Amino acid sequence: MSLIEVKNVIKEYETAHALRGVSMNVEQGQWLNIMGSSGSGKSTLLNIIGGLDTASSGDVLIDSVNIESLSEDELALFRSEKVGFIFQQSHLIPYLTAVENVMLAQYFHSMADEAEAEEALKRVGLGSRLHHRPSQLSGGEQQRICIARALINSPEILLADEPTGNLDRDNTKVILELLKSLHSENHFTIVLVTHDPFVSKWGERILLMEDGHIVGDERI
Repeated sequence: MSLIEVKNVIKEYETAHALRGVSMNVEQGQWLNIMGSSGSGKSTLLNIIGGLDTASSGDVLIDSVNIESLSEDELALFRSEKVGFIFQQSHLIPYLTAVENVMLAQYFHSMADEAEAEEALKRVGLGSRLHHRPSQLSGGEQQRICIARALINSPEILLADEPTGNLDRDNTKVILELLKSLHSENHFTIVLVTHDPFVSKWGERILLMEDGHIVGDERI
């Protein structure tokens, strides 16, 4: 069953086309990696799927709802209820502790629960770092906070844009192993964007993008 359906999506800017009629489906519970060089359109596609950007034309259906027809308020509700985001930059609040950064995501969704946030951090291996601020943590630890924050509201879809782009190979493998374990445990849908062939081999399927087009679709 397709949870995500992208139908002939075009994204135009004043001086460039980012997407040139992209169509693709993602099955519920699947881990899909989108790979391509810088400027291929992969991050634009991810942002449109997550409701952070809108298409110039075409449709994006999430669980049979066309999010291109939603108002700004409806999109905000969709993002808070359906989607968790992980970005290359951690976007953690520097003066908040690890647990407070996770609780912030709860606050924007419903109600903050410190015990629940602490448990989420323990699940990603940060039980001894609950009250550390981002500056006191390594890059890999900061990304683990981002994973806990993205999953705290039990989203159906996890969208990750170059989540290991700032990490060395050892920390990259730690983060990917963690995502693999959480995916097996929770069966949420993952769409991950990367330019790294090592990262792209994790998951179940690879879409290859080039110049705003999908040029390859491989099952792993």
